[in-house]
Amino acid sequence: MTPTGVALLGSTGSIGEQTLEVVREAPGRFRMAALAAGRSAGKLAAQAREFRPAAVGLVDEPSAAGLAADLPPGCRLAVGPEAVAELAAADGADLVLNGITGSAGLAPTLRALEAGRRLALANKESLIVGGELVTGLAKPGQIIPVDSEHSGLAQCLRAGRPEEVARLVITASGGPFRGRSPAELAEVTPSDALAHPTWAMGPMITVNSATLMNKGLEVIEAHLLFDVAYDDIEVVVHPQSIVHAMVEWCDGSTVAQLSMPDMRLAIGLALGWPERDGRPRGRIDWTSPHALEFQPVDRATFPLLDLAVRAGREGGTAPAAVNAANEEAVGAFLAGRLPFLGIAEVVTEVLDRHRPPANLDLDAVLATERLSRDLARTLVEDLITTRGT
Repeated sequence: MTPTGVALLGSTGSIGEQTLEVVREAPGRFRMAALAAGRSAGKLAAQAREFRPAAVGLVDEPSAAGLAADLPPGCRLAVGPEAVAELAAADGADLVLNGITGSAGLAPTLRALEAGRRLALANKESLIVGGELVTGLAKPGQIIPVDSEHSGLAQCLRAGRPEEVARLVITASGGPFRGRSPAELAEVTPSDALAHPTWAMGPMITVNSATLMNKGLEVIEAHLLFDVAYDDIEVVVHPQSIVHAMVEWCDGSTVAQLSMPDMRLAIGLALGWPERDGRPRGRIDWTSPHALEFQPVDRATFPLLDLAVRAGREGGTAPAAVNAANEEAVGAFLAGRLPFLGIAEVVTEVLDRHRPPANLDLDAVLATERLSRDLARTLVEDLITTRGT
């Protein structure tokens, strides 16, 4: 069997490293066509020496000094903001796994789809921000979800026909602050927010889990990926993080996807879709007792879930505005400049002030992002000033 050529974008991050672990454990099944990272030049060079891609890319130009000398012979180096998007259409790549964090993943997503590559999408923001631009480019089956929830939904949806779907159900662990009141959240710190009870993830997505913004974004993603109405997508709290997604059918039957928390399961399935990886990951020991709990979301305490869904319903550039504002607010929180509850205040104000452009295209999306980030930064400073006086 000819190995599948893979371009891995975000190779030095959490998703990237787990992807390389899956590839490493399946010798002969995959071939790394390209690796790309933001600024971790040393780690990228070590990956290139092990996996021997034809090309590597690094976004941060100062970090690339001396990188070429550390690469294996014949490995081409691309440097700069366009490097990652360029490698999304790399020669020899049958599949692109986009594991970049944040809206920076949009341009590579669009480039991969335009080039006709299968796209394993871990970068939910590019789908959310790009919206119709992404879905308009994608051919049926071209995008394969890597998020555990959407991978779970894709697996459950094999059980019936699209017209038989009654409801999609996405589960949320509830994050580290499940059960807390707004008053209790007023003084939480970045280290508190980063202490996720079940998943090991990057800082941005971990804080998004703590605010439940990630679930709002996942609802938008599910709507776009599976063409199911927002009214038919539900979020429930499931603290054990064993049931990742469920599909309720028109006859009342519900099919669920269960596994222990392990992103390598979803990654392995996305790399080989529709074939499953032969190595069991996340296997549940059914000989031991398990309790599976399901609870409603406390939407009043965690308003960002509904705010994101509101943006999704508005469509156009509204999700881009919310995502950009959230990234800026979370960054300020992680830097110790904004209180935890200030994240929702900033994002709400940005969405309230958002005005859709006359025409929806990439320039309009990028302009919305810039304006929303600028406004979010101003609002952060205003909150700091107000609370400091």
